[in-house]
Amino acid sequence: MQNYIFNIHDVVLFMTVAECFLLVIFQAILPVKNQLANRLLSIFLVSIAISSACILVLWNDNVSLFRLFDETLLPYFLVSAQLLKGPMLLLYVVALTQDSFKLERRHLLHAIPIVIALGWLLVFGINGSDLSFKTLDQQQLANAVWHFIKVMPFFYGVMAFNKVRLYLINLQDQYSTFSSTEPSWLKTLSLGFLITWSFSILVHVVANTIESPRISDVIGITENYIVFILINALFINSVVHTHKLLTTKPDLGKDVKVDEKLTDTAIQKVQQGMETQKLFLKQNLNIEEFSKRIHLPVKEVSAVINKHYGTNFFEFMNSYRVEEAKRLLGDSQHAEMTVMDVLLHAGFNSKSAFHRFFNRLVGMSPTEYRKQHLHKESKNV
Repeated sequence: MQNYIFNIHDVVLFMTVAECFLLVIFQAILPVKNQLANRLLSIFLVSIAISSACILVLWNDNVSLFRLFDETLLPYFLVSAQLLKGPMLLLYVVALTQDSFKLERRHLLHAIPIVIALGWLLVFGINGSDLSFKTLDQQQLANAVWHFIKVMPFFYGVMAFNKVRLYLINLQDQYSTFSSTEPSWLKTLSLGFLITWSFSILVHVVANTIESPRISDVIGITENYIVFILINALFINSVVHTHKLLTTKPDLGKDVKVDEKLTDTAIQKVQQGMETQKLFLKQNLNIEEFSKRIHLPVKEVSAVINKHYGTNFFEFMNSYRVEEAKRLLGDSQHAEMTVMDVLLHAGFNSKSAFHRFFNRLVGMSPTEYRKQHLHKESKNV
């Protein structure tokens, strides 16, 4: 009877390892704008690769490197890789979305869980057999390691997803126009890894509570397939979308204290910028450029729009643009203008964004609005 070293599920793990290393090589030769994010992504991919390789060696008795690694070194590699992937995902997201992000000494705090886990392995002498539960004398100590390396990535997944959520808020506070495609990809990927690491905890809980190895195996195998799919999606995102992402300054949306007199002055300057200077007609306007045009600090502009008008910069600008579009569409003197001409003149640079805003704020399409108002105008004449 023929024996097989790998089954199809092990092949998925092996493919994940190989693909991660291939993607790291590809990342190294690919010209990118954000070198720091590129390096963090490469470290993240390496951690996934090492983790998958260690799991393959740990649970497949037919796969072995050498005795020293299998018994002594494997736990240290596995634990380090498992605990490194969370911080790397979080820092990768921050490096992609935050303007002028740099690694600082405080970021070394993310290494504390790794140091704790490695110290645990060293002090209690936990080896590869202990982690695979082939020995019973240290099962509780080994299980504590599994608890730790399953839970920590989940918390980092939550933090990464929250960073993307705050990034989307900051985009609307700082830009009048932006594509939703790239942020949506980033949000989906961060949510995907959060769900995967949540699923990993479920696998661990099931393995510890349900005396059915088959159920645990099925759930664990499913996790491996999800990771493989996410790695491919992450690579597509890094090549196609990340270079288009806009960066934000996270402190611009924070509350600032302005006295009543200054606030009145700030409100007037913002109003003049919109109603006199008509700065909303400028496409791709961001809050920094707007603040320079009206000679008001960015934080005060943000405070006026958030507190006085009760909205964000994105909604504020585009509501004025919609009003300008309504004026043009309802005026027979501009009847020769196409809808595309109107949206560009009003300050929009995206047809889909214009139609989405117009329909939401007006309750009908631009074409319907034009027909209704030009028809009324002809009747009055």
